[in-house]
Amino acid sequence: MITIGLTGGIASGKSLVAQILKRQGCTVIDTDVIAREVVAPGTEGLQAVVTEFGPQVLTEEGVINRGRLASIIFADAGRRAILNSILHPLIMRTVREQSAAIESGDPDAMVVVDVPLLIECGMQNDFDAVIVVWTPREQQISRLMARDSLGEEAARQRIASQMPLDQKRARATFVIENDAAREKTEAQVQEILLRLRATGKGRSEKLE
Repeated sequence: MITIGLTGGIASGKSLVAQILKRQGCTVIDTDVIAREVVAPGTEGLQAVVTEFGPQVLTEEGVINRGRLASIIFADAGRRAILNSILHPLIMRTVREQSAAIESGDPDAMVVVDVPLLIECGMQNDFDAVIVVWTPREQQISRLMARDSLGEEAARQRIASQMPLDQKRARATFVIENDAAREKTEAQVQEILLRLRATGKGRSEKLE
């Protein structure tokens, strides 16, 4: 099995690349989906979040109010780090379980783990290859404003809360520049998969 860590920044186009990878035959594990599952009602994750941040981060139905929680963590790096320390171990436990199940069923599988904070969490050596999806900062801001109906100041604050994409790309095995037409992005994905499949790359190898 070949494992690929996929990361980028908010509104960089990581979800688009994940969709392309899936269409190309990869199995994609989305940690954003898992992050929602580990704080579902009745979970240890939800209890831990409420204990730390208070019941005000819940809706009347008892689920996480993601907008309210986001307003807290994007304004305070310390609180954001606390939330990550709660969720990260729970998320990665599920990732390991899903990866093991995939490998058991298909030892030749190519598994992509979509992790927004992959570099920040020092996980770049946990995969056979790491793909960073990069886009110019101003394009990233305009995409985020349109996607989440944010003002420019709010969009810049959220982007500033993450490691700059230029720093992430320096630690990648491969960089996908998602700054033009979709066809350009798809061509880059296909080239990367061709190289990985041709080499059967493992951790002891480095593609240049």
